[in-house]
Amino acid sequence: MNLFSYEYDGGAFVLFDTAHLLVLGLIVLFNFFLFSFRSASETVKARVRWAMALSLWLNELAYHLWYAYWGIWDLRLMLPLHVCSALVWLGGVALVTKNYRIYEFSYFMGIAGALQALLTPDVGIYGFPHFRAVQTFISHGLIVSTALYLTVVEGFRPTWKSLVRVLVGMNLYMVVIFFINLWLGSNYLFIAHKPATASVLDMLPPWPYYILYIEALGMILTLLLYLPFAISDWRKKGTVAAGG
Repeated sequence: MNLFSYEYDGGAFVLFDTAHLLVLGLIVLFNFFLFSFRSASETVKARVRWAMALSLWLNELAYHLWYAYWGIWDLRLMLPLHVCSALVWLGGVALVTKNYRIYEFSYFMGIAGALQALLTPDVGIYGFPHFRAVQTFISHGLIVSTALYLTVVEGFRPTWKSLVRVLVGMNLYMVVIFFINLWLGSNYLFIAHKPATASVLDMLPPWPYYILYIEALGMILTLLLYLPFAISDWRKKGTVAAGG
């Protein structure tokens, strides 16, 4: 039961130690395994999507139940308003329904946000194999896998319009979350202050200036994520022009 306890004495999470690197490697291998379903039947693909969606939802439900069991569930912390928290639920919907609009956000914001969480997870004293560490990596790993699976296996791809919709949509969402934070005294999207645990935000200037850096970083990451598709399109245009 110590693996599910609130006061864990098994050792704090250590960034980039053997266990951390091993789990990151397993996530990479899992995604390559998913890519093998590209030639599978539609029935098999549907089963894979449902399995991933249910895993996302059940894992997140277990996370909330753990907080509730220990009496620490709090509106200021637990609402699905962080990008990754929202994409756990929405990503599952995208997998089940193959909704393209959700896919756009899953691809750009899911990969960018979840990768940061995988590299610098917010788990505090809960090192492996505690439930909180395992749950965190399952959650964020599946967020990345959702976007990659829909792209590589199901054939989805973002467009320039997708990129614009995501950037505009996230800025509007940030404005809404700003007022929710004022109302609740929360720190959703980490725009009220920097998180207490180590993160890439520690390298940025103090509030509110780091928010501008987040904006710039978000734009750079989305452009980098779109770059493979932009290069592919340019090559196709060049081939067509050369052939014409």
